[in-house]
Formats: sequence, C-alpha cells, structure tokens
Amino acid sequence: MAKQAFITGGTKGIGKAVASGLAGAGYDLLLTYGSDHAAADATAAEIRAAHGVSVAVWQADVTDARSIDAIDGYLTERMIMLDAVVLNAGLTCRKSFEQMTLEEWERIFFANVHFPVFLLQRIAGRIRAGGSVVFTGSLMGIEPHATSLAYGVTKAAVHALTRNLVKFLSPLRIRVNAVAPGFVDTDWQKDKPADIRRSIEGKVALGRFCRPDEVAEAYKMLIENTCFEGEIIVVSGGYSYK
Repeated sequence: MAKQAFITGGTKGIGKAVASGLAGAGYDLLLTYGSDHAAADATAAEIRAAHGVSVAVWQADVTDARSIDAIDGYLTERMIMLDAVVLNAGLTCRKSFEQMTLEEWERIFFANVHFPVFLLQRIAGRIRAGGSVVFTGSLMGIEPHATSLAYGVTKAAVHALTRNLVKFLSPLRIRVNAVAPGFVDTDWQKDKPADIRRSIEGKVALGRFCRPDEVAEAYKMLIENTCFEGEIIVVSGGYSYK
C-alpha cells in the first residue's frame, strides 16, 4: 500500500515541489490550496501524469478555523491515515511597522502559527507511528526581516514550535522537523523588482535564488531519514556568506 502525504499549500511554489518529490518516491497525496482552483487542478493532473500516484486537492483557508474542522472531517470520513504531514501554507504582511494594524498582525499569527498548531492537534491521531511532520519555517525567522515584522516573528515561532512539539509527539513515534528556506524562485519572489533581486543575490554565496526542487529535497530527507528530530534545516544557498 502506498504511503500517504498531506501537504497544506501543496499546489504552488515550494509546496508543489515537495508534492512532486514525494510523488516521485511513491507517496499518494492530499493537497490543500488557498483560492486558485485552476492551478490546483493543473498541479494534480501534472503530478498524476508524471508519477501515477493518487492526488486529491481541496480548498482550505488558513485564516479560518473552520478549515481545521473541514480537513479533520475529510480525513476521518475517509479513514485516511497519514505517513507524512507538511505544514507549508502561510501568509505575510508587507506593510511597514508604522502602518501595520493589530488585525493584520493577528491574521498572520493565525495563519502561520495558530492554524498549524490546532490542525496538528486534531489530526495527530491520524498520523501513523513512525510518521513525520515537517513545518515550513524561513530564513527570515533566523535573520531579521527588513520588510515584514509579522512574518519574521511568526516564522521564528514556527522554529520554536518545531522543537517544543518533539516533547509531545515523540511518545507517539511521530518526528517533527522544519525547513527554513531562504530566497526561492517561486511566483512569490519572481515579482520582485530587478534591483532588489540583485541586492539579495549579492548576499548569497551561490549568487542566485534556490530552485523549488532543491528546497523540496530537504523536506523529503527529513521525512525519510528517521534520525532527524527537532531540526531546523536552512536551505539558502549561503545567505550572508558573501
């Protein structure tokens, strides 16, 4: 029987690359997406055609607690047991410190911290012993973020959450780790003005942004190598070394 992986935000960017990598290793996939139905369907069709695995997609809003109920209900009704959970979906806010509102701050915290915590609380019983949870952290949870205070602080919280959850999930034989990507060539980054992009590349030892498939390899490693526990793996191409 094929192993089952569940990925939030699994139809675009890093999430899509992780989904493709796990599909290549024979995992069936359950993927959530935010709002782009067409992209979600296209991703599912592409992965099925390339790897011959089962791919299900459904919409989940990480700013809405009702999505936790919907996901839990979907898994429970179909009696789905999971081997890998990748908590990848998240939000940012690029308003300045002076302009950011309390509501915006709370929205980013809910999406990036509260939603994955309480989703995991609900579905932990559906993760098989020996299974793996991988969070998407960020280099900006380690290095100070020049643009989004809320994003940097919430991703630092995700790193702390990863380490603390080991105490709670290791008795269930569920490992918890995180990947902290640097600047990755996703749609999110490709809209950056050329001068800002060049400035970032000038700080990276490799002189370029990472490819999504390069970052996805770290997720696959954390899922399949059973010696990783409570680790935050940075994949940045050597940011700040240059």
